[in-house]
Amino acid sequence: MGFYIGLVHYPVYNKHGETIASAVTTLDLHDLARLARTYEVDRCFVVTPLEDQQRLAERVKAHWTDGYGALYNPNRKEALELLTICGTLKEAKDTITLQEGRSPLVLATDASPEGVKTLGYQEARGMLERAGGVFLLFGTAWGLEARSMAEADFVLEPVRGRGEYNHLSVRAAAAIILDRLLGRDG
Repeated sequence: MGFYIGLVHYPVYNKHGETIASAVTTLDLHDLARLARTYEVDRCFVVTPLEDQQRLAERVKAHWTDGYGALYNPNRKEALELLTICGTLKEAKDTITLQEGRSPLVLATDASPEGVKTLGYQEARGMLERAGGVFLLFGTAWGLEARSMAEADFVLEPVRGRGEYNHLSVRAAAAIILDRLLGRDG
């Protein structure tokens, strides 16, 4: 079973509920790639239609995989090699389908999901073993836009802290979620 993650920069919401394309941050690239390598994820897709943001992501990746960074830190090279930058979710899903020989099970994340497709982590872990490929989507900014959520087969339960505040960085949420789904003790 292949397991893939997507760091989605479009379509996502801003704090006013408008659909936007969010900026790629180098911290997200490094941290999601390192998470992907740690949890043996097959590939981490960075989804943005903005050409300048694609170039930025490719430049960061190249520095750590082909440039001085590859020699300076081979561990970072190994992680950043898992990044694939693409323009759309469809492009990422098509790549996974080609790799796996069938469409992946798509799981979305959301801090406050609505609807009947919410899935708990124990149940999701059981599904992972039966699925022929899984694509886990992480939204940036204020979360995945409704069209992306509608494409998901299930939405994972949100990560909840002790109080009402619920606005984790995508890096922190991804670490918690990957550990719950793929960790040894999950």
